Amino acid sequence: MRELVRTNDAVLISAIEALLKAARIHHIVVDQNMSVLEGSIGIFPRRILVDEDQAAAARRLLVEAGFAHELRPDKG
Repeated sequence: MRELVRTNDAVLISAIEALLKAARIHHIVVDQNMSVLEGSIGIFPRRILVDEDQAAAARRLLVEAGFAHELRPDKG
């Protein structure tokens, strides 16, 4: 799995998840349950991960949707 986005913005996560789902790109949001540790104040960012073989397509999709500034550096 490769990290695509890291953010505290729940609305952004929902928007990106909707795009990925519509494009049938397998993804997972991790660190969602960190709110138990932080007291639900949103300090810890959530990460959106995609399969290695779909990372390029996912990055292209987010660039085309105007979310290029949210992408993590591509280390692959």
